[in-house]
Parts: sequence; C-alpha cells; structure tokens
Amino acid sequence: MFNEFKKSIEWGGDTLTLETGKIARQADAAVVATYGETSVMAAVVFEKQPKVGFDFFPLTVHYQEKYYAAGKIPGGFFKREARPTEKETLTSRLIDRPIRPLFVPGFKHETQVICTVLSHDLENDPDVVAMIAASAALTLSGAPFMGPIGCARVGYANGEYVLNPSVDDMHKLRENPEQQLDLVVAGTKDAVMMVESEAYELSEEVMLGAVTFGHEQMQPVIDMIIGLAEQAANDPFDFTPPDYSDLFARLRDLGEAEMKAAFAIRDKQERQAAISAARDSIKEKLSEEELEDANLGSAMKKLESSVLRGDVVKNGNRIDGRKLDEVRDIVCETGLLPRTHGSALFTRGETQGLVVTTLGTGDDEQIIDALHGESRSNFLLHYNFPPYSVGEAGRMMGPGRREIGHGKLAWRALQAVLPAATDFPYTIRVVSEITESNGSSSMASVCGGSLSMMDAGVPLKSAVAGVAMGLVLEDDGDYAVLTDILGDEDHLGDMDFKVAGTENGITSLQMDIKVAGITPQIMETALAQAKDGRMHILGEMAKALTGAADFSVHAPRIETMTVPTDKIREVIGSGGKVIRSIVEESGAKVDINDDGVIKIASPNGEAIDKARAMIHSIVAEPEVGEIYTGKVVKLMDFGAFVNFFGKRDGLVHVSQLSNERVGHPKDILSEGQEVKVKLMGFDDRGKVRLSMKVVDQETGEEIKKEG
Repeated sequence: MFNEFKKSIEWGGDTLTLETGKIARQADAAVVATYGETSVMAAVVFEKQPKVGFDFFPLTVHYQEKYYAAGKIPGGFFKREARPTEKETLTSRLIDRPIRPLFVPGFKHETQVICTVLSHDLENDPDVVAMIAASAALTLSGAPFMGPIGCARVGYANGEYVLNPSVDDMHKLRENPEQQLDLVVAGTKDAVMMVESEAYELSEEVMLGAVTFGHEQMQPVIDMIIGLAEQAANDPFDFTPPDYSDLFARLRDLGEAEMKAAFAIRDKQERQAAISAARDSIKEKLSEEELEDANLGSAMKKLESSVLRGDVVKNGNRIDGRKLDEVRDIVCETGLLPRTHGSALFTRGETQGLVVTTLGTGDDEQIIDALHGESRSNFLLHYNFPPYSVGEAGRMMGPGRREIGHGKLAWRALQAVLPAATDFPYTIRVVSEITESNGSSSMASVCGGSLSMMDAGVPLKSAVAGVAMGLVLEDDGDYAVLTDILGDEDHLGDMDFKVAGTENGITSLQMDIKVAGITPQIMETALAQAKDGRMHILGEMAKALTGAADFSVHAPRIETMTVPTDKIREVIGSGGKVIRSIVEESGAKVDINDDGVIKIASPNGEAIDKARAMIHSIVAEPEVGEIYTGKVVKLMDFGAFVNFFGKRDGLVHVSQLSNERVGHPKDILSEGQEVKVKLMGFDDRGKVRLSMKVVDQETGEEIKKEG
C-alpha cells in the first residue's frame, strides 16, 4: 500500500532520519524528519498554474507546534491550539528566509510549506528539524527549487563550538554563563543563505568561525537529502523561466536616463515620487501589448535594480550621496516623556524610533507556555511599525510576522547586557514605536532601546548599537558592501546583514542572502565594516548620556530579601493569609519564589520598610539580651504574656514587671498595652522569659545597676 523511502545518518551525537511515502501522500511531497525523538512533518504543495499579475513569489511557510508532541494538553478554555505563538511565527520566518531565494526566478506559482511538530523529546529543538524536513520535501516535490539546504544550530562554550546543543543549554542563555552563543545557520552545499543568532559580546572572528563551522557540519544533511531525492523525488515540474529580455531592453531604452535622475534625488519622499513618475512616463510610451505583458512588473523592477546597483559597484555612488562605509547623520535624545520611566528618540537619517521603557514587578513577568514547559521572562521588547512611518495610509492590525521578527532581533541584541535579576529585580518592558522608516528600523530599536533603558536607570553592562549592512554582488564577482543601508538598497540589493553589539563584541547577528555566492571573504569584509559603523554609532549615542540617569519617581521601588526555604510557608500562611495581611498593612507588593527570594515593591519607601520588618519578624529568631517592643496579650495571676516578636509570645513573671512590689499584673498593665521588654532567655522547656523591670519604659534603654 505504501511506497516508503527512508534515510538515516549519525549527526551531532544523535540519529537523523528522513522518511517519505507513508504520510500525507496527496501533497506534492511530505517528509517526516526525526532527530533523537523529535519528529517534524513537512508537507509541500504548489499550484500548477501561475498567479496572474503577481510580481513576487507567493510562498507561505507555516510552522506549528502541537501540544500532544510533548504529551501536554493546551491551556485555556477551548483546550486546543489557537493563534500562532511567538516561537511558531519566528520559526516560520526562519524557514522562509533561506528557501525563498532558491526558487527559480520568475516562478509565480502559489506554494505552501506546512511543518507540524509531531513529537518533541524536550532535548532537540524542533526548529532545525523542521527546516531540514522542509528542505527535503521541497527537493522531492518537483518544484523548481535550487536546493537542497541544510541547517545546524551552533553553540559556543569553553572556547569550542558545539553542534546542535540541547534545548536546556540554549534556554535562558543569559542565566548560563558557560554558554555564549545560540546561532542557527542554513545554506546550500556551496553557500550560506541565512544566519540568526544571540551572542554574548563575542568577537567578529568567533562569530564568523561559528557560521563556517555550522556550514561545514550541515554538509552530511545535504548529502542525505540528495540521496533520498535520487530514490523518491517527483519528476521536475515543467517550468521555463519567462524570457522578458526584449521587454527589459525596451524599458531601458525608454527610461533608463529618467530612472537614473530619479534615483539621484537624495530625499526619500521626493525620490519615490520621481521614481513613480518615471515608471508612469515609461508606461505611456509602451504599446497596449507591452502594457498587458505579465512580466512588465518584473522588467520594471530589474531596470530599477540595474540603475541602483551599477552605479554603486562601478563608481561607489549611493543614492543618497554617502560613501560605502558612511553612516547617516544621527541625533539621540533621552528623557522626552515626563511620565514614563524611561524614553529615547533615536534618529538616523530618515529612520526614527521613539522607544519607551517601563519597569514593573514580578507580577508583570510574561508567562510562556511552550512544548518544553512553562517559563517566565522578565524582559519584553515590542516593536510597532505604523503605516505613517513610511508616509502611507494603511490598515491598523495586530503585530504581524515582520513586527514579531524585528522585535525579537532587537530583544536578542539587548538582553545580553541586562543586569542579573538578583541585582535588578524588575520586569523590563521596552516598546519601540517606529515613527519614520527608511532602512533598518530594527537596528534603530536596538539603539533607542539601549538609550531608553539607561534613561530609566537600568544598570546595563554596556550600551548596545546596531547597524544594517547591504551587498551588491555582480555576475563577474565584483561587489560592494554598504554600511547603514536605505530601504531601496535593501529591496534591490543581495544581502541584509544586521550586526548589533557593544564596544566589546557582538550580541546579535542576522543575515539573509538573496544570491548563492556569498564567500567567507565577503562576510569578513561586512563584519569588519559593521564594527566600524557600530563604534561610530556608539560614540554618537554617548553624547546623549551625560551621566547616570535618575530613577523615575513614577517607577516602583523594588527591594529583595532572602529567607530560609523552610520559612516560606510561614511567610505565606495558610491559604496566603499572612502574606495578604502584610500587603494590606504595609501597602507594598510582596512576591516570593521557591528559592526564598522575596521582592517587595512600592513607590513608597516607608511601605517597603514596613513590609520588610513584618517579614523579618516572621522569619528571624529572637536574640537573648535584645530589647523589643511588644503588646500585652493576656494577664494572669503569675504574670503577663507579651507578644514581642512576630507571632512570638513570652511571659513576664510578676517578679519581673517592676522594681516595686506588684500584687497583681492588672494593677499596672492592661491588655493591648504597648510595653518594652528584654529577652532574658529560655527556661528548661523552651519557654521565653521576658523582663520589664530592667528596661526604661519611656526611653526603651536598659536600666544599668550602679556599682
């Protein structure tokens, strides 16, 4: 019934298996990839007719995690998987980026790749497995895909690269000082296509070495996919790339000069208006037949690309007049918004980000429910890209894949320099509002986020800056690396290479390649040029930071204290009764974790002090010889019981009430009266012995005997 094919190799200390022919047989291709006990199925379908009128490739990638894969039932009322999680969205982008450029140019057939996590062993991350499965399925499908690609995750610990480190090793990297890198690299047999990373101030040499290491280690996977394709691949789809060379030549003759003049305008809005006018002017000169040509959009884009690219490589001229390694003018401001905890406005040329920091308590931490278990995050970064930032009127919707991806890139760049939670026990939320955009708004978010957090008083280890690099690579091998690319240079170039870091090293690197010809030499040049750009930006940012920022009066004050773990139950009380009473009486927020670390938060310092004293009275032990203030709780014939230390009561014997003779305690005391007592010790049964007569009841000082 089934025509099954299977391949297995030993890779990175575990077994990688690819299977096809048994599941999802009506798709053009479906492959189940298993690494360890993590299994992901990738199914590929492409339409056999092109989408008419499209000037882009309609590819969609969906990565989805099923809770049953880890033996879990989803939370919530409906108990089923709902909208994509952040991890699912980011992984969908991760798979899309390296495969999209490898389809034959001109292929406009709608293509869908769906990757479903079927099993998760809680050790091997499904994202790398999903990318391998997607690559294999595309290679088998018969679609005009110039793959396959391989993929690998690279760690860096104790000076050595690690292939496919475990989920636990990569989880909360900031809290694991031995692990300094989480890098995912994808590529073909000959070239790197995509890099995504989170690093801890590593040098350019170490980062380039990690990319090279990952590319070398993925080669057996590529060979394995090729071997499977030789047995199980469909016949290649009959597709011939459209030849619109005559139409392109016609457009160039009609409007190349006008297009060059338009691209020479330095202001973005004026330039875009001139380019649009040049397009309209060219179309007015075309025949009806030429206007109806389905390849007109592609030919026009090729004309624009050739105008921009040719001048850059041949003459070193960029459309805004800058040198290849020059960063646009930068203006940094902090403390703009009076009621926020921290704010910054970062402007670089025509790209601008208004970035705001808010400090919260442990109650504000994000709870993340993932396949590998539930975790909490005390650092959040949200990126917003409203349509007015590019001078357009558009639909206002929730965050899309782009917003989530850019926000995560900035998060990775900044989280490496955050203080330890024990040193700065706040939940930090950074929001980047992109108010203008013309290239690299994610890197503006990094720079603005660093300034904003410093303005809020967050003790970052160092300031972080980011810069986006571009590439123009010609067919003859000539190339130009561009620092701080514009939107047009990104759109019409061959590489988007974003590098963020401090003066000491790189904290995040993201690279997307549109051509399969990037050499280590080009990457080395780009990294060196990016370092120079980063240092320049850090210098400009330093001008806005004249000194240590004052902590906002509107932010909550948080102090921590640690209690023995066996005292946690006493602080919480039955059903939370004790901790609730502390919160109500003091007015402070109190949060306690399983390690005995207590966070006390309030804008009012007195409330924090009161809560701390109440907790201390519960967990501390009274000391013999110390003087305490207490309340009389009960009067007996033989003495008075006094509550003097938390819930601790002690007996003041009638002989210890006063230096004068006392007939009955009620003669000088009443219940509820405040008194000062000295802890004299404990009797044979452990009962507390207190004395009032050795303490001056007005001053609280001990009465010293003369002589």
